[in-house]
Amino acid sequence: MKNDAIVSGSKRGYLNKDFQLFHLKDRKSMEFELHFHDFNKIIIFISGNVTYLIEGKAYKLKPWDILLVSSSEIHKAVIGAAGTYERIIIWVNSSFLLKHNSPGCNLLRCFDMALKEKRNMLRLNPELLRQGKYILSHLEEECSSDVFGSQVLKNSLFLQFIVYLNRLYLKPEDIKYREDGELDESIGEIISYISENLCEDMSIDSLASKFYMSRYHLMHKFKSQTGYTIHNYVLQKRLIMSNKLIKSGISIAEACTECGFGDYSSFVRAFKRMYGFSPKKYSKMTENLEKSEG
Repeated sequence: MKNDAIVSGSKRGYLNKDFQLFHLKDRKSMEFELHFHDFNKIIIFISGNVTYLIEGKAYKLKPWDILLVSSSEIHKAVIGAAGTYERIIIWVNSSFLLKHNSPGCNLLRCFDMALKEKRNMLRLNPELLRQGKYILSHLEEECSSDVFGSQVLKNSLFLQFIVYLNRLYLKPEDIKYREDGELDESIGEIISYISENLCEDMSIDSLASKFYMSRYHLMHKFKSQTGYTIHNYVLQKRLIMSNKLIKSGISIAEACTECGFGDYSSFVRAFKRMYGFSPKKYSKMTENLEKSEG
């Protein structure tokens, strides 16, 4: 399946289906930008020389590692020069999973746990990996098929794979080969603080004082660990949060204030640079799309 992602600033891709699966191969060194999506994403790494950055944590990937990236997480792949970068990527529409939730069965729980516990990567033992490969091979086959019942079977296999991932997260003792990404502890604390306090003062002086660092040390360390300046990271997280609030029904002015923007016109300009449209127009487009799908 061809990747027809739309790039707008650092937001990539638009998903108007229940899910989409891509099997991609790149035979040259590539430079990806830090970016995010409005949907959750699963990456199944197959081959290559790749380190994956997710919110500043660096995961040096081995074949068949699985990564879960939530919609609010900023990420990118760092591709080495040697070998073919091959992976399966699945874009996940949260509303589709919500429709299939049942009492005691939240299919989005694996993404919630990956985000809250900062456990984005799964490295599985051979038996668990065999189970995952079996489901994936059948899912990929049905995604490229148009025979009778293929859509029903495709959805069923996708939900089976989501259940499989949730069971892995709910029983971490069964995962014998799981490694955490590398991230300086102090930068991890700063990233958590920013995410939980976006409406507060996030100036470099304020953060440096709170975490007992010099301005220069903080700026240099944050950039080297995450690939972002502090200003750009805070801006992106505030814009992602504002988008979610607007979609939830909060007014644009309220979203601007709750996300820590002191100036409304600056917020509108920044939002338009990231999403390609003003908050008002983007909100209207999203509303119309949801109505057409509902």
